[in-house]
Amino acid sequence: MNVHFIAIGGAAMHNLALALHNKGYKVTGSDDTIFDPSKSRLEAKGLLPEVFGWFPEKITSDLDAIVLGMHAKADNPELLKAQDLGLKIYSYPEFLYEQSKDKTRVVIGGSHGKTTITSMILHVMHYHDRDVDYMVGAQLEGFDVMVKLTEDNDFIVLEGDEYLSSPIDRRPKFHLYKPNIALLSGIAWDHINVFPTYENYVEQFSIFVDSIVRGGSINYNEEDAEVKRVVEVSENQIRKIPYQTPQYEVENGETLLDTSEGPMPIEVFGAHNLNNLAGAKWICQHMGIDEDDFYEAISTFKGANKRLEKIAESNTSVAYKDFAHSPSKVKATTEAVKAQYQDKELLACLELHTYSSLNAAFLKEYKGALDAADKAVVFYSPHAVEIKKLEEVSHQQIADAFERDDLIIYTNPQDFKAYLFSQNFENKALLLMSSGNYGGLDFDEVTKLF
Repeated sequence: MNVHFIAIGGAAMHNLALALHNKGYKVTGSDDTIFDPSKSRLEAKGLLPEVFGWFPEKITSDLDAIVLGMHAKADNPELLKAQDLGLKIYSYPEFLYEQSKDKTRVVIGGSHGKTTITSMILHVMHYHDRDVDYMVGAQLEGFDVMVKLTEDNDFIVLEGDEYLSSPIDRRPKFHLYKPNIALLSGIAWDHINVFPTYENYVEQFSIFVDSIVRGGSINYNEEDAEVKRVVEVSENQIRKIPYQTPQYEVENGETLLDTSEGPMPIEVFGAHNLNNLAGAKWICQHMGIDEDDFYEAISTFKGANKRLEKIAESNTSVAYKDFAHSPSKVKATTEAVKAQYQDKELLACLELHTYSSLNAAFLKEYKGALDAADKAVVFYSPHAVEIKKLEEVSHQQIADAFERDDLIIYTNPQDFKAYLFSQNFENKALLLMSSGNYGGLDFDEVTKLF
């Protein structure tokens, strides 16, 4: 099969391109700019475009399919040529469905936790040498690629993102997968630039539940009131199986999970991650892994990349970085680190970096999100606000939103770095939360503070 990618350099797109190349397809692609790690990974497989830019002459009737990435615009010259030729144009999720329509599709949805839950499931499968197809949003230890597609595997595990499918398909990605087995971890308003009201955002999850194939199943976090309501009011003829956070305790910075065999030490921590673990256990059982085998495997799971990732540790101090940026994730992550290191002073730093977090109307959702920290810092770049063409956000608006009198706010990367590097980290825990890098912070330099 001959497939061309428009915007091949994206995190998801280049992984799909690599997966198809590994499957034996002929893959070509274009993009106006590509950064590492996508660039070097495509280059290693001979898939990196020779010249960056858009070239309509690449689009010919010999192509079996076009995969269109979100980075491309609706007036992209290659897209317009493909439309003129009447070629089959797929969004990323449409193509994944096309590749998996004869498999048992396992789809993990939710505003938060989906990458971790998907990663947990894949870790358990890998541990027990169960080969499955997959698509996950983080690089995992022991896995070369983030997308794997084969002809032979019975199962495919898909991380179900609620963001839009492509510039010409405004449906959320997870509406297109038609799961046989699904999970819903939590609902907390996100992507305000696409879903301007809370009600509109929640509606996407109702559609997801209704998209599960008849006779399929959904496991859902019944501790989330909105998830519980959305699942239980659905009239879709599916099995509905709730789960909740299991019993656990923390002793000397180690989390012990209650099991039928007694307390079991695990690498991940925090109530939200234990809740994720409970959901992953159910899904693994649907896929043929019994409880004992699940526990044996999950005890070695260290976490998904960029999700509560320990970057430094000394005898008395520890540092983590986390992808958390939405209010619910920031709150859960901050509380988790404080609960794990109750005897240490917690310095929590948050970068407001996404469209939603830099939106003046959305800021109030952060109320209380950093309350568990002993010291709290918020960094944001006025330049990022300008680039995203949003209304200017002031210090005062941020201070008012978090409702924390001692909140420290920085807008200059050098000032933030100077503050961070002036701290004495003796008997402290540092938590750096961002989907960016604080205006150019070198995390390797940060590790040298410990």
